[in-house]
Amino acid sequence: MASEEVIISLSNVVKAFGDNRVVDNFSLDIKKGQFVTILGPSGCGKTTTLRMIGGFELPTSGTILLNNQDITKLPPYKRPINTVFQRYALFAHLNVYDNVAFGLRLKKVPVKVKNRRGEEVIKMKHMKASEIDELVMKALEIVDLEELEERDISTLSGGQQQRVAIARCIVNKPEILLLDEPLGALDLKMRKEMQIELKDMHKKLGITFIYVTHDQEEALTMSDLIVVMKDGVIQQVGTPTEIYNEPKNAFVADFIGESNIYNAVMSGKKKVRFLAAEFKCLDDYPLNERVDVVVRPEDVILAKPGKGAIDGVIVDKIFKGVHYEYVIMIGKNELVAKSTKDFEEGPVSIDIEPDGIHIMEKEVLSNLYPNCEVNKDNTVDLSDASLEVDLTQLIKGSKIDDDDYLVAPNGKKYDLTGAKVTLEVALNKIEISDDTEFGQLTGTIVSSVYKGDHYQVTVRTEDDEDFILDTPDTWNENETVGVQINKQDISLRLKGNIEDYEI
Repeated sequence: MASEEVIISLSNVVKAFGDNRVVDNFSLDIKKGQFVTILGPSGCGKTTTLRMIGGFELPTSGTILLNNQDITKLPPYKRPINTVFQRYALFAHLNVYDNVAFGLRLKKVPVKVKNRRGEEVIKMKHMKASEIDELVMKALEIVDLEELEERDISTLSGGQQQRVAIARCIVNKPEILLLDEPLGALDLKMRKEMQIELKDMHKKLGITFIYVTHDQEEALTMSDLIVVMKDGVIQQVGTPTEIYNEPKNAFVADFIGESNIYNAVMSGKKKVRFLAAEFKCLDDYPLNERVDVVVRPEDVILAKPGKGAIDGVIVDKIFKGVHYEYVIMIGKNELVAKSTKDFEEGPVSIDIEPDGIHIMEKEVLSNLYPNCEVNKDNTVDLSDASLEVDLTQLIKGSKIDDDDYLVAPNGKKYDLTGAKVTLEVALNKIEISDDTEFGQLTGTIVSSVYKGDHYQVTVRTEDDEDFILDTPDTWNENETVGVQINKQDISLRLKGNIEDYEI
C-alpha cells in the first residue's frame, strides 16, 4: 500500500539536446511504495525521464526532489536509487551469488568504534562476509533464486537473468527501484509470467518502483499509477482504470487498449452523431461541436439486424477463448466488437449504451487516424484513398525487401498485411488545392479559422473523415478541394506486438 508521503517530485523538468526537447515541462509527484509506470511509444522521452531520476542525465532545467531534498545535480552513486536496465549488464565471469554480492563488497558502511582515547567515533568500513551473505541470500529468496547461487550466468534463462539483475539492485536496499523496459528481451510467455512476479516482488519489498515500457498490457497489469507520454509531454496521469475508462484525448484512448475512435458531432443535449446514427451519451457539449468519440469493443451490443441503433456487416470473426472478436463494417467505417455471443458472418445490428460512449474535445495538435489496416502492398486505406506508408518506422534500421516484407536488422521478416495501425499527420504536412484531381483525396472545406498568422482549415470527405491543416492561404467554406498527404509525412504506430507478424 503506497504511503501518502511523496518520495520523489519532478517539477517543470526539461531535457533538450540542442533544439530538440525530448522531455518538456515534466511535473509529477510519486508517493512512497507506489508502482508507477511511464508509458509511451518509442522516442517519447520516457527513458530519458528515468535516466534523469537515476542521475545518468542532468535536466536542462527544472528540479528533482527526493524526500524534499534537491538531487537534481547529484551523481547516481549518491542517490538511494538503483536501476534495472533492459540489457541486464551482469558479469558473465561471476556466478549468481557473486553478481548479487558485487556491490556490497565494494560498499562501506558506518561503524561505531573506539579510538585510542576510548572515545566512540564513526568509521567507514567494508561489510563483514557474514553480513554480505545474509543480505545476498535474502535478496535471492525474494526473487526465487535461492537454490541457484552457484550457477554461472551463461546457464540461466532470460527470466532468471532478469531476477539476478533485480536481486543485485534490491540487495542495496534502495528507496526507489528504476526499471527500464526490463522485460523487453523476454519472449511473450515469459514476459507475462514476469509481470506477475514483478508485481509480487513490489508487494514484498514495499519500495517505490518506477517502470518504463511501451507495452500497454504491462502498464495496465502491474501499475498503481500510469503516466502516458507523447513527444516528451505528459498526456495523462491516472490509475489503470482511470486511464482505460476515461482517456483525456484520442492519443491516450488509442494507445491504451483496443478502441473504436470516430469523428462525431454533438446533435443535441447529451446526444452525439457518428457512424451515420444518433446515440445518447453522458457528456454534454455545445450543439454542433465536433468531438472525438471512443467506444471500447466490449461496450458494443450486438443483436439481430434491425434490433439496434444501426446495422452493419460482420466481415471477420475470431474466437478468443472467453469471447468472440468481430470486425464489422458500417458503410466504409470499421468497428471492432467483443461479445460472448456467437454471431455468424453477415448482417448484424449494433447498439451502444450511453455509458459506453466516451466523448473528448477534438484534438487539433495533429491529425490522428487510429482505425487503419495495412494492405498487402504496404499501403493503408484512409477514406477513399490508399496511402503509401513507410513501415520501416516500426523497427529501427529495418528495410522492405523485394517481396514487400519488412526485414529487421537481425534478418527476421514480418508480413504486416492486415495489421492494425494508427496514422498521424502534422497540421503543416497536409496540402490542398482547388484542383480536385490534386492528391489522393477530395473533400469539402467545412471551416476556416484565422489563428493570428495562419488559417486552420478543416476538410471533410464524403464519409465524414476530417483533415485539419495549417495554411497561410485564405479558403472559403464549402469549397471542394483536392488533398495531398506525402508518404514521408505520415507517422505510423502499430497496435499490438510486431512479433505477431513474424514469418
